Amino acid sequence: MQTRLLQPPTIRVNLLLLHIVFVIIIAIAGICQSADADRQPNIIFILADDLGFNDVGFRGSAQIPTPNIDALAYSGLILNRYYVNPICTPSRSALMTGKYPIHTGMQHTVLYAAEPRGLPLDLKILPQYLNDLGYTSHIAGKWHLGHWKRAYTPLYRGFSSHVGFWSGHHDYNDHTAVEHGHWGLDMRNGTDVAYDLHGQPTTEVITKHSLNVIAAHNATKGPLFLYVAHAAVHSGNPYNPLPANDDIVSKLNHISKYKRRKYAALVAEMDDSVGKIVAQLQKYRMLDNSIIIFSTDNGGPTDGFNLNFASNYPLRGTKNTLWEGGVRGAALVWSPRLTKLPRLSEQTMHISDWLPTLVEAAGGEQALANLSKANLDGMSIWSALVTDGISPRKTILHNIDDIWGSSALTVDEWKLVKGTNYNGAWDGWYGMPEKRYPGDYNWDQVTKSATGQAMQRLKMLPSKADQIRLRREATIYCPPNRGVTCNPLSAPCLFHIIRDPCEQNNVAKQYPSVLDLMLNELKLINATAVPPSNKPDDPHANPRLWNYTWTNFGDFTEAKNNFISNSPNLIQNCI
Repeated sequence: MQTRLLQPPTIRVNLLLLHIVFVIIIAIAGICQSADADRQPNIIFILADDLGFNDVGFRGSAQIPTPNIDALAYSGLILNRYYVNPICTPSRSALMTGKYPIHTGMQHTVLYAAEPRGLPLDLKILPQYLNDLGYTSHIAGKWHLGHWKRAYTPLYRGFSSHVGFWSGHHDYNDHTAVEHGHWGLDMRNGTDVAYDLHGQPTTEVITKHSLNVIAAHNATKGPLFLYVAHAAVHSGNPYNPLPANDDIVSKLNHISKYKRRKYAALVAEMDDSVGKIVAQLQKYRMLDNSIIIFSTDNGGPTDGFNLNFASNYPLRGTKNTLWEGGVRGAALVWSPRLTKLPRLSEQTMHISDWLPTLVEAAGGEQALANLSKANLDGMSIWSALVTDGISPRKTILHNIDDIWGSSALTVDEWKLVKGTNYNGAWDGWYGMPEKRYPGDYNWDQVTKSATGQAMQRLKMLPSKADQIRLRREATIYCPPNRGVTCNPLSAPCLFHIIRDPCEQNNVAKQYPSVLDLMLNELKLINATAVPPSNKPDDPHANPRLWNYTWTNFGDFTEAKNNFISNSPNLIQNCI
């Protein structure tokens, strides 16, 4: 007869209590996970200025070390079919408004510091949409969407703080901007001139403000939107166009061309900034509920263009051209909310898509539905990015500039180029690296970087084998032969952009019906354009008149004119 062991009543009760407690813990964990999924994510948008397609490691380059940016890319989505506008102001206007520049008047060149204009005030922009959803928005760095009156500046357009500059570029150390023969200080803390930041490198200033914003953020008052708009790697003033840190430059001696080496040092400083921001988000327990986007604003200026030395190789063209080198952007998106990670994202996307995409990510389908009356060109790609679904975007207008007579359009796998800029002087292939061997890439740097360490703590950094696979998939290779040549000044060019990303083989004669359809589509889109808003420089903007600072000259000029026009009445009243 088998003896049955009985547990004492106290033990049975304790076991029952433990079981009940375990069930409660599981239930609470499930509720917490559901709550985490329902929490609005923090959004950190890091925008590089003039970064070349071939200047980040995750795209196949081994020349410039970008381990922090690469660690984010390998842990998230590398955006493979992502497009920007070819130059600063148009791209930033598209990001902020969700509209093509031809629909905001920002399609021609850039906004110069002395122009009495800005992004139209009747347009609601990204931080304002996010603020409506409970966010607190901050900007660190470059604005470049208007400052001639305060109403055009960041604090009046939805941002709670701004440390940075208003114009398109400045010196990284003394923060002065030389433009059209004028010279003046351009660094702000809010609307105040930031004299106290003189001598502090701009990348450090931008990083410090970003870290302070993260540290001070009160999550009980809603999520954070932080727009980090780097000056890097835009060239500075003509007398010192690449003001890189000498210590960093000295560590890049494998780059034989000195100016390219200085450019690389600016990239490396920016990469370090990305690592510090990611580490700060983790320190304050915000990283696991964040969306981080890293993007360039346009293609890189190559071989001395704008006194700079980026590389878009093997893509064709440079900054401010409509070739892939001018409009195909190096970019990534990272978030624990994404699935099927890591991967090379083939979803077609334009920079104007970020506004509706982030609004949906922040507020769901109802928030997205509320955008229907805004008449946006941008489309939400959020669901497609999260699930690796099909992008709703089929057509991308790269730009139409009727002043310069250039335009370009992509529809599905086809790209049309009609006309060009600079009379074709920058229509070639530039910035070919001195070496391009996979073995040169330092994988250990990715793992040891601040971002790499953060990704490992979240268990999101993939194996080295997966990193190698992703990098190989993200690297573009093109055959040496150029195929059928193309001169868009004489006739429109057509490319099968999926098979021919380097735009080497013009197939306009092979596919005349496709060419006609594309030209007709371009014509229809151009019929919706508003005139460019460019204006001549206002002499009242001269920094010499304002203690050698670039300022909101329109407000002061208006106040002065009002005083003069009202002075006869004032005198009469006095009499």
